Amino acid sequence: MPKSLQEIYQGKKVFLTGHTGFKGSWLSLWLEKLGAEVTGYALPPDTSPSLFEELNLASSLTHVVGDVRDFDALSNAMDSAKPDVVMHLAAQALVQPSYKNPRETYESNVMGTVNLLEAVRSCDSVKTCLIVTSDKCYDNLETDRGYRETDAMGGYDPYSSSKGCSELVTNSWRNSYFNPDDYGSKHNVALASGRAGNVIGGGDWAEARIVPDIARAISKAEDVVLRNPAAIRPWQHVMEPLAGYLHVTAKMMTDNVTYASGWNFGPKESRGVTVGELVEHMIDAWGAGSFTVSNVEQPHEAKLLYLDISKADAQLNWRPKLDPEEAIRLTSDWYKSYYSGCRDDDLIALTLKHINDYQDSMDYATY
Repeated sequence: MPKSLQEIYQGKKVFLTGHTGFKGSWLSLWLEKLGAEVTGYALPPDTSPSLFEELNLASSLTHVVGDVRDFDALSNAMDSAKPDVVMHLAAQALVQPSYKNPRETYESNVMGTVNLLEAVRSCDSVKTCLIVTSDKCYDNLETDRGYRETDAMGGYDPYSSSKGCSELVTNSWRNSYFNPDDYGSKHNVALASGRAGNVIGGGDWAEARIVPDIARAISKAEDVVLRNPAAIRPWQHVMEPLAGYLHVTAKMMTDNVTYASGWNFGPKESRGVTVGELVEHMIDAWGAGSFTVSNVEQPHEAKLLYLDISKADAQLNWRPKLDPEEAIRLTSDWYKSYYSGCRDDDLIALTLKHINDYQDSMDYATY
């Protein structure tokens, strides 16, 4: 009989980098709900408040403070955890800071990936590894179609370029050390990458990101200031790509290297919505707020970017469940609850309710 997602992850040892970040915190909670034994490896949260601290995750998983740029510390932590599964989310994750600190961005996103893969290579317990990058890994020519997994890697700004480099590193290690043709003879690791971006959801407080900026502004009855209202992005709720990561990793746990490749995880709306439309939808869902447009010159950001998810649909049977309006409503509900005083166990319960409701809709998740 096919197994459920819960049966696949129950009791599995998962080594998760970047668990103190926005996506990492959501994924940590979801993995714990599934019964996995999670060891997290990351720097302390870099925002205040932080979702990691608000959900009190340090008390429920093995929390290791460390930097992926420190190979010895990373390798020792992985060896101690003896994981079955490695999921790599740790990164410098923002475009604007990458212009200010390009060296740190490349050290974290490129050499961090190299260090992670080398640690996997020396850790005999690991059988499955997922490297999470970004939709910005592609050489974005702003053409009128979604990017496919076979398109060239690239990136205009340091962040986007670093994510393209991370994909190239992953592909090189898959060819050189974790080649699917050599599975079972020279190695026992299935290695994949997941590409998604522009996620929204409760608990993101990063600087220079539109949804946290909206939530902060509305909570203070201030105008939201937009840098580029016409820019089109494939907005998706954070649970959508996380479900994709969990799904492809589960497929690799059951079918080994069949799914060891790169995967796009994008939203239902292939063309996405503009930044201006996102703000208007979120203000409508919240029931309050207003915005203005900044005239200050900004560093280059792509104006058009979206993903072709037909490979994941056809080969993984994965599909997104939320349209943009639903994703924005869930996000607004979470922040509105938080800024109305929802904390501690009530906030954990609210976040788990979002996860439970979403998981119940995952009709594709059998293995």
